[in-house]
Amino acid sequence: MKKVIVVTLIVANLLLTGCSHFVSRAANSFGNNLTGAILNQDDPELVRAGMPSYILLLDSFLQGKEDNPAILSSASTMYASYGSVFADDPVRAKRLTRRAREYADQAMCLTLASSCNWRSLPYDAFVANLQQVSSKQADLLYAYGFAFLAYIRAHSDDWNALAELPQAEAVMQHYLDISGVSAKASAHNYLGILMTIRPPALGGKQDVARGHFETAIAMSGGRDLSPKVEMLKGIARTLYDRELNDQLCADILGASPYAEGLTLTNVLARDEALALCSDSDNYF
Repeated sequence: MKKVIVVTLIVANLLLTGCSHFVSRAANSFGNNLTGAILNQDDPELVRAGMPSYILLLDSFLQGKEDNPAILSSASTMYASYGSVFADDPVRAKRLTRRAREYADQAMCLTLASSCNWRSLPYDAFVANLQQVSSKQADLLYAYGFAFLAYIRAHSDDWNALAELPQAEAVMQHYLDISGVSAKASAHNYLGILMTIRPPALGGKQDVARGHFETAIAMSGGRDLSPKVEMLKGIARTLYDRELNDQLCADILGASPYAEGLTLTNVLARDEALALCSDSDNYF
């Protein structure tokens, strides 16, 4: 699936003076600004070293006051991003993405009471209940879906987690349905990932996933390299398609990683693609 800014000092001062109303507003802005700064960073190791401090800062906003869906959603996204990208230890990745999902659950529950028991619902009831989420809650649902994906990927050795793949797909599809033309391109990428976690013999939907990856690529104007890497791993490699593998390798490694809001993911994508593509002759 992934920032030293002045607002940090502002928020710290507000915390000391106890201006809770302004802290809440500053924290919401902080989460958004922080995400943007991280995504435009071209040094992944700097992000790896710095993100934990900001994750703890978001946790501090929530300490004893977990009633702000926006902050919960920001914290969920930070935990999911760090757990998915920078946690090399599988046990740690599971723990971090579990926290991400818990925060996402709380954010949705505060916004839509009927979502509070989503985890206990069978698939059909879950999808029916999901229809109550409106376009006003699209951003929260997107964050919820991202945390859900991060959780399943980190727990891919757990059949109970894999059994929730249909629900996770339904979340992202509903996000696309309610967002219309304002939908984020990455939602298609996430749907493609969910559909390729399993091989075709175990329920993978590589043919449908390819359409989502291609849509994500087209929506970003080809600037986002991560859907191409996911297609490389989830389709070209899974289906042993050497022609597609070589085409994607050439596209990814020949592109510049620098793009507004995509630089970090592109640098990470190129690094991963370089390792995969250099081993193509052995793989095929």
